[in-house]
Amino acid sequence: MKLKPIVIVLLGLAVVAAAVTYWPFSTPTQQQGKGFGKGKKGFAAPSGTDPVPVRATVSRLADVPVYLDGVGTARALNTVLVKPQVEGKLISISFTEGQDVPRGYVLAKIDPTTYQAQYDQAVATKAQHEAQAANARLDLERYMRLAATNAINKQQVDTQRAMVAQLEAQVRADQAAIDNARAILSYTDITAPIAGRTGIRQVDEGNIVRPSDTTGLVTITEIRPISVLFNLPQQNLPELNRGMAEGPLPVDAMGPDGRTVVDSGKVQVIDNQVDPTTGTVRIKAEFPNTNLQLWPGQFVNVRLLIDTLRQVVVVPTSAVQRGPTGTFVFIIGEDSTVNMRRVTIARQDDVRAVVGDGLPAGERLVTSGFARLADKALVEVTATEEVGQPPALPTVDTQPRRKGRAAKGGADKSGADKGGAETGGADKGGEKGKNRGAGTQGAGAKSSATP
Repeated sequence: MKLKPIVIVLLGLAVVAAAVTYWPFSTPTQQQGKGFGKGKKGFAAPSGTDPVPVRATVSRLADVPVYLDGVGTARALNTVLVKPQVEGKLISISFTEGQDVPRGYVLAKIDPTTYQAQYDQAVATKAQHEAQAANARLDLERYMRLAATNAINKQQVDTQRAMVAQLEAQVRADQAAIDNARAILSYTDITAPIAGRTGIRQVDEGNIVRPSDTTGLVTITEIRPISVLFNLPQQNLPELNRGMAEGPLPVDAMGPDGRTVVDSGKVQVIDNQVDPTTGTVRIKAEFPNTNLQLWPGQFVNVRLLIDTLRQVVVVPTSAVQRGPTGTFVFIIGEDSTVNMRRVTIARQDDVRAVVGDGLPAGERLVTSGFARLADKALVEVTATEEVGQPPALPTVDTQPRRKGRAAKGGADKSGADKGGAETGGADKGGEKGKNRGAGTQGAGAKSSATP
């Protein structure tokens, strides 16, 4: 009975010794299996031999307009501050704020009582003098008959003739007074001097208005058509003068996004002098403004068409890359490999570039996916872009993720299995993962070497 505890202790020590002996052989195998699983997950990305996904386009011939861009201010073609021409009480206002009124439209009316009385007085004075002149002419005829018979002195005839002339002149003066009174009376009707749109009313009905008032009644602006004033550098003057010699240059007013044309007009005049402080010349353009897209005082982006390049090679701006040796593009060959080719860019904007030399029309070239791209690399075209159009939104490729999950599942399975065959498979997978990892690092170093 005393030997039983000793036997139990010895068996426990034997179990511990066996575990210690087995641990160095089992742990590396399990760790290698786990490492293989991690390696497979890391190798889900394409290796150096996998094709690089890119977007592509085809260079083509096109007519490219050449624009000069500027920022200007819209200004009403005509602006009038409507003020009363006579003093009086404002008895009525017949327009609404923001109304489009024609020329001659009655905007308001001043009390005409006093001015009507002055007009009637002038008419009556003329009638009085006309009656006096008629009587003087009759007397002159009588005196002339009497003078013919020597019944009266000729001096009396001459005096009567002068009296007739004096009264006729007085009648003409009365007519002038009537015309003046009629004009003053017409000023009680405040009319629109131009056709345009009324602004905010400055005076309310019932107020006494005077010609000396500085605020006026309302401001009318002619906004159809409307003018835009903008500046361009003096270096563009030769091109502008050549273009204006052939006819008015077309100009576009751009929307807030810089792409939408809100209205199209023509250049009216180029200022006759350059501003010495800024080195720019002022230009005035006129727009029909049919849809009222332009408003007085508004800042407007404008582009002036100065020339058109006929049948030149154009590519998307995103296809042009820059390096230490200059600009270049990646040409996609028939074997789906890319070749780096140097090009000369004549003109370029946000959307497309004009190739001056180095690229014919009809070549297929890369527009997106340059991060892992290098000369002679194998590519796979995932989408095609049109020249002059913004690139499409990128799509998410879920294939690498599925590969990664499969690799992770395989690694877990190999790590869970036991035996010499599973251990050997894990060791082999670890070596393959190391080789693929080295290949991936090599490909990354190659793509970073841009010209």
